Amino acid sequence: MYLLKKLFCILAIITTLFTIAGCTDNKSNQDVQQEYVSKTDFYLDTVVDIKIYNPNNKSAEVIDKAMERIGALEEILSIHIEGSDLWKVKENAGIKPVEVSKETMEVMKASLKYSEYTNGLFDVTTGPLVDLWAINPPNGYVPTEEELQTTLSKVNYNNMIIDEENNTIFLKDKGMIANLGAIAKGYIADEVKEILVENDVKNAIINLGGNVLLVGGKPDNSGFKIGVQDPNSDRGAYLGVIDDRDLSVVSSGDYERYFEVEGKRYHHILNPATGYPADNEIRQVTILSKLSVDGDGLSTSTFVLGLKDGMKLIESIDDVEGIFVTKDHKIYLTSGIRDSFVFDEVNYGDQYTVVK
Repeated sequence: MYLLKKLFCILAIITTLFTIAGCTDNKSNQDVQQEYVSKTDFYLDTVVDIKIYNPNNKSAEVIDKAMERIGALEEILSIHIEGSDLWKVKENAGIKPVEVSKETMEVMKASLKYSEYTNGLFDVTTGPLVDLWAINPPNGYVPTEEELQTTLSKVNYNNMIIDEENNTIFLKDKGMIANLGAIAKGYIADEVKEILVENDVKNAIINLGGNVLLVGGKPDNSGFKIGVQDPNSDRGAYLGVIDDRDLSVVSSGDYERYFEVEGKRYHHILNPATGYPADNEIRQVTILSKLSVDGDGLSTSTFVLGLKDGMKLIESIDDVEGIFVTKDHKIYLTSGIRDSFVFDEVNYGDQYTVVK
């Protein structure tokens, strides 16, 4: 399947023109009133940004607390950090169970839900497959069929034993690797929102490298406007917008993390059934949900499932909607968003068709 990184393909755009006097980045002691305070940092191998609107004198401190939480969770959940829970699980694959934090256990349990939804097409044990392809744009490696088959023998979430009573995870076969890259950012975004809400933040935008999570709406009680990226254009070109509040928006697509060999594109969302990048009619999926962990898991899951099965899955889950952009320039909307997605007819009416 899978994500070395989720895409930067969704950006929050606020149509209100904010008049801000002085520097607002993580400072709240200005002599003049600000519309928001914000801080941008680098965690999870991506740019993260938190904006609090209608701030008070504690808002910058709250943002710092949230950033610290992101860093702490990265130390636990990243497969690339020596000593993390996932690193220990990998090092002890085929040897013994490893006791993990409650956070790691929660994310692993969530991942199993999506594995069941997709009959294994969402699989956190694709770590060996991700390493084999070594996708690091513009570079990558196209494995041989023999290499793929050998590696696929180490990919099977059913060979990961989760013991909730003892809080342990065990990979049964040596060489297995569990990688939470396809779901961890969503979980962390939800944790950040919890911190903001606990500190009485009413209006905010959390953006973890494209995982956008809204806290409330604008200070005037209207919704935030979220742009859905055109996968065929540079970042910042939007097919349309959604106006909403308290919403997670996460996208997966084939157009940002990829490499090409002899004119063929190989992207980063790998199908654990074949070992190759998922190959179907979809270019991009955008998932709208209350929880970002759901958006993360479902955006990858539906991309691998394909249009028909992906839309069927989303329609079966309460309070989740999807926007599917296909290679033949069609936009498919699930039933709950058909009246709220505003398509940019002026700029894209001659390029895309909205299918309702």
